[in-house]
Amino acid sequence: MSRDYYATLEINRDASDADIKKSYRRLALKYHPHNNGQAGPYDTFRELAEAYDVLSDPRKKATYDTFGEEGLKGGIPPEAAAHGAWSTTYVYHGNPDKTFRQFFGGDNPFADFYTAYGTDANVGFGGLRGRGVKTQDPPIERDLHLALEDLFYGSTKKIKISRRVINEDGHTSSIRDKILTIIVRPGWNEGMQITFPREGDQGPNNIPADIIFIVRHKPHPRFTRQNNNLIYTAHISLEQALTGFSVEVETLDGRLLNIPINDIVHPQYTKVVSGEGMPSPSNPSTRGDLIIQFNTHYPDKLSSEKKRLLKQALTL
Repeated sequence: MSRDYYATLEINRDASDADIKKSYRRLALKYHPHNNGQAGPYDTFRELAEAYDVLSDPRKKATYDTFGEEGLKGGIPPEAAAHGAWSTTYVYHGNPDKTFRQFFGGDNPFADFYTAYGTDANVGFGGLRGRGVKTQDPPIERDLHLALEDLFYGSTKKIKISRRVINEDGHTSSIRDKILTIIVRPGWNEGMQITFPREGDQGPNNIPADIIFIVRHKPHPRFTRQNNNLIYTAHISLEQALTGFSVEVETLDGRLLNIPINDIVHPQYTKVVSGEGMPSPSNPSTRGDLIIQFNTHYPDKLSSEKKRLLKQALTL
């Protein structure tokens, strides 16, 4: 009597490829001999493997659908083979464990099954014993480059990622895009980490990796950041360094500060303007300082008369 591969897999004859995979996955796990002693007879497991081996192959399936098991295993008319059917007699290799491994992949195909259903068993499979526990992929770290203005005011950043996800059949996968939203808080420091748990690639035997964005400062045309302080470098002449001047600094929020410098500017001199730095991450209403450093430009050369006058002025 000819066997009904469709009945073996508990599917209809119009079942899709995804339906075939889904049914084999469910029944193979149920009837596998290593399934904690709960499996059915080994012959059932073997019949499932043979049915899947035939129905998952388009050419074998076409031959079986047209000529049945007898035509598949005994041969078909030559004119039928010309239309893409299985052209040689089919003999199942007889190793259902091989089919099972090829379907699930890896040395421990029960790993995802045990994690999902809480089964705790010793699995003698491929030399691997112990509880099938999914492990999480290592975190994926990406730099998030932000302007000082983003960190001064706060901002919202939307980042598109592409990741592999498991399809509804539970076996195949595809690449899909996803938008991750980051709410940037005022005062965040460089090195701050924002974690999106389990947004990495999905797989049947793994826990997706966490995606971690690490804050990095974009170069700024006027300032560098030091904790909550902003550093500004003013370029001045030797005359200004000795006689005094005013520094104009445009702030991150667009104001223009006019800061008088009445001291003599020596190489280690700095001017501190309180409360004009970055917001504090813990309390954005408080701010760090603006620290002005100075780069003094000396003349390339002096005439004899200028040297005399300068010496006279400095000795008074």
